[in-house]
Amino acid sequence: MLTKRIIPCLDIKDGRTVKGVNFVGLRDAGDPVELADRYSKEGADELVFLDITATKERRKTLVELVKKVARKVNIPFTVGGGISSVEDVNILLRAGADKVSINSSAVRNPRLINDLANKFGSQCIVLAVDAKLINGEWKVFLVGGREETERKLFEWVKEAVERGVGEILFTSMDHDGTKNGFANDALRQISKEVNVPVIASGGAGNMQHFTDTFKLGKADAALAASVFHYKEIEIKELKKELDKQGIRVRI
Repeated sequence: MLTKRIIPCLDIKDGRTVKGVNFVGLRDAGDPVELADRYSKEGADELVFLDITATKERRKTLVELVKKVARKVNIPFTVGGGISSVEDVNILLRAGADKVSINSSAVRNPRLINDLANKFGSQCIVLAVDAKLINGEWKVFLVGGREETERKLFEWVKEAVERGVGEILFTSMDHDGTKNGFANDALRQISKEVNVPVIASGGAGNMQHFTDTFKLGKADAALAASVFHYKEIEIKELKKELDKQGIRVRI
C-alpha cells in the first residue's frame, strides 16, 4: 500500500504567498521561497505552487520564482497557473518543477491534455479542478473560481484521465478556507471514477479532517495552506497522529 501524502500549497500573487476563504478575501501569508524551504525541512511529501492570478491577468507563471523555490527544496514540486501550451510546460520543467498543474486551459482545450501527456508523460501532468455544488450537482469553475462552466465534475475528471492526466487535484470551492473539513463525499466519488491518485484540497482545519479525508474520502494525498502557513498544524505532529490512526505516511 502506498503511503498517503501531505502537501502544503503555496498560492502566489505578485510574488507573495496569499490565502483567502472561498477563493476571495486574500491576505498575505509570507515569502514563498522561505515557506517552501521550511516545508521541505519539516517533512512535507510534496509542494504545490499555484500562481493564482496567472490566467486572469493573462500572464505566464513566474518562472524566476519557480527557479528560486526549486533550488531550496528536495521534494517533488508541482507548478500551476496560466499554463496553456507544450512550451509553457517545457519552460517550467526546465526551471525545476517536477510536475505541472493545468486547469482552465484544459477545460477550454481538452486536447491539450493529450499533447502534454504524449510529450512529457502522464506522471507529470496534474489536473486541478475547482468545483462548486450548484443545485445538487458539482460544477467545474475556471479562472480562479470566477467563471462557471457547464462541465460536470465527475464526467470531467474521467475524461481527463482518459486523455492522459496522471493525477487529480480537486478543490471544493464551498470548503476552501473554511476549516470545516474536506468534501469527502465528492472525493470518494472521484476515486471511484478514476484510477489515478486523487489529492484532496479545500477545508482542512484540524488533524481529524486529514484522517477523515484519507479514510472516508479515499484521498491519496491531502493539500492545505493556511493551517500550515500560520503553524496551526505542524506537519511532523500531523504525521504522527495519522500514523496512530493507522494511516500509512512517510515519517
